[in-house]
Amino acid sequence: MTDQSNDTSSAPPPPPVPNIEFKAAMLLALMVALIAATAIYLMYARGTFEATQRLVLVANDAEGVVVGMDLTFSGFPIGRVSRIELDPQGKARLLIDVARKDAHWLRTSSVFTMERGLVGATRLRAFSGVLSDPPLQEGAVRDVLVGDVSAEIPLLVASTKELIQNLNSLTASGSSLEESLRNVRAVTEKLTGKNGALGVLAGSDENAKKMHLMIDRANQLLASVDGLAQKADSQVFGKNGAMPEAKAAMVQLNGLLAEARASLKKLDAVLIEAQAVGANVKDATTDLAPLRADVERNLNKIEGLINEINRKWPFKREAEVKLP
Repeated sequence: MTDQSNDTSSAPPPPPVPNIEFKAAMLLALMVALIAATAIYLMYARGTFEATQRLVLVANDAEGVVVGMDLTFSGFPIGRVSRIELDPQGKARLLIDVARKDAHWLRTSSVFTMERGLVGATRLRAFSGVLSDPPLQEGAVRDVLVGDVSAEIPLLVASTKELIQNLNSLTASGSSLEESLRNVRAVTEKLTGKNGALGVLAGSDENAKKMHLMIDRANQLLASVDGLAQKADSQVFGKNGAMPEAKAAMVQLNGLLAEARASLKKLDAVLIEAQAVGANVKDATTDLAPLRADVERNLNKIEGLINEINRKWPFKREAEVKLP
């Protein structure tokens, strides 16, 4: 053992590596170049060298928003938060760099939202409903609509508690709902009972019997009225009724009126002749006497016929005969 250790300590040292300093420097330079290339690639992949357009979003607070957060459109990142600052009014200004190749998705009517969920990070979203609107300009300032789910939890709990209290009051014993259900059950029993819907309308069995009796009497009265109408129809429009007799009387009246018209024409001729021949007044007066008697006789016949029609006609009306 002693001899072997002595032999090892007495061995010559290994020869030095040639150009070791140069090789170390080359290795170090290669590592630096590799790190720089990786950094440049990551910056390129993150869009550092892309042309961007500045967009400013204004919110009441920037809770949950960090630098580097993406602004998404339809689920795709189109911009990134580059800076967060306060404006003179105390509101948060989110400076967002939007890639120019994706800036055409943002329009003057676009809406921007900040969503804070119970689980997960805050999200910035853009919505463009009308893509035909003018594009959003460089440096445009827009307000952010904040939707905070956690802020709605107390209101939701209070509303749920109030709803449960209302349900308890509705389903409690002696509540209005229970009374309504009892009334509905009573009405249903009456509908399925002996009197049916008539019993529900009448309210009691005694009133239902009275309504049945009234309906029977009304039916009898309608039958009597129907019989009277048929009888009156036969008396007025029947074969021996008033209408045929009135029609015959009208025919006689037309005949008498024709005779009176002829008599009046004769009287007119005589009057003309009397005016033409003024000397023979005695003869003209002699001719007028029988004509006057003839006219009076016809008028008397007409008057008697009209009286007969008024006596037979079932409806009284004033009749007027105009002579030509």
